[in-house]
Amino acid sequence: MRILICGAGQVGYGIAERLSAEDNDVSVIDNSPELVQTIQDRLDVRGYVGHGSHPDVLARAGAEQADMIIAVTLYDEVNMVACQVAHSLFNVPIKIARIRAQAYRQAHWQNLFTRDHMPIDVIISPEIEVGDVIMRRIALPGVQDVVLFNNDTVAMVAIECDEDCPLIDTPLSQLTELFPDLNAVVSGILRDGKMFVPRSSDQILLGDTAYVIADRMQIRRTISIFGKEKPEAGRIVIAGGGNIGQYLANRIEERMPNARVKIIESSRIAAEELADNLKHSVVLHGNALDEQVLQEAGVENADLMVAITNNDQVNILSCVLGKKLGCKSNMALLNNVGYHDFTKSLGIDDYINPRSITISRVLQYVRRGRIIGVYSISNGAAEIVEAEALETSPLVGKPLRELDLPDGIRIGMISHAGVLTKPTGDSVIRANDKVVILALSQHVHDVEQMFRVSLEFF
Repeated sequence: MRILICGAGQVGYGIAERLSAEDNDVSVIDNSPELVQTIQDRLDVRGYVGHGSHPDVLARAGAEQADMIIAVTLYDEVNMVACQVAHSLFNVPIKIARIRAQAYRQAHWQNLFTRDHMPIDVIISPEIEVGDVIMRRIALPGVQDVVLFNNDTVAMVAIECDEDCPLIDTPLSQLTELFPDLNAVVSGILRDGKMFVPRSSDQILLGDTAYVIADRMQIRRTISIFGKEKPEAGRIVIAGGGNIGQYLANRIEERMPNARVKIIESSRIAAEELADNLKHSVVLHGNALDEQVLQEAGVENADLMVAITNNDQVNILSCVLGKKLGCKSNMALLNNVGYHDFTKSLGIDDYINPRSITISRVLQYVRRGRIIGVYSISNGAAEIVEAEALETSPLVGKPLRELDLPDGIRIGMISHAGVLTKPTGDSVIRANDKVVILALSQHVHDVEQMFRVSLEFF
């Protein structure tokens, strides 16, 4: 695909890095010559210095031939106008915009983003999407990641297999024998930094991270079987009261009315605004690296500390300090992927990778075929893909044992007429079934081919 990205900041860079690595033709526009030079030096992309919404700049960057524009500058209005210009002057088919201001996102204004008004096909809000990911992890303590598919009926959870996991050294085939009615499949395993799709004879080893695709109604039972069930956090300290912090606090107030939340915000103006907008949460003005401020927030008695400031180092150090003061568990927002590998050694229990979350949202519209949802895991090592099987799909009509599926693909769940079934060798996928699959990055193209729209369909 020919893809035009407006914005070379953290979000734009991450998207360009992933899409260019998949041999897409990528061009990036940014006002900053330094950012454009950096992205050209590091990635196989073309860079253009200029204003992302100006017609002449878009034309110079190849908008006339573009299949997609992704506008992710820091300014909502620039992103919106860039999509409008791309539609009106260059007829770009797919238009994606990053829009942070919640005033644009209110339900009664949604008609704004239609083809007759502001023609934006997809709105991405990294802050909301990151907040939702954090909220799901708070609701399911004990897992490293969780994402929902098939209208929220199927869940993928990442579970670390430590000393408390009773399934260590257990072959996956035996897991099926022990829990025959468990509607869950271990679809991928991360071991020593490498992701692979396990066979039934493979064992779960100490230190593995198991990626399990399961019926959402059985997800807590699945977590319990892995020995990771934990009580929901009752006392939560949030470091950072920006867009993510405010959104997260609102969601906790809505969904966890018994939770006691305290937020630390370094800006007095932002702290006052936050206090005005929240009903039950306590807002403290101060530095999350100040031990006295953390004690005032009651971190020593907290079940969970979530550090989501816009500074990775502050997030890391505040989590470490909170743990030292007695906080039971912590979670840090980390934009720099270089920090991910040593979080455990510092005593950080979990981290959120906002770049991966945003990329997953974009990939859903880059993938060809009847792809409904995409979620990138383990820094792009694999993807969880939800797709719809058409009559012409090579998966349809044969038992799975007769299909020559690549080793890097594992079907985790089949949904037929709303009924979820764990796949076996005898399972038959039928037309219009929804399928949730784990695919290693090098086999994602194979998944696209399996669910492609063939000319025979018409």
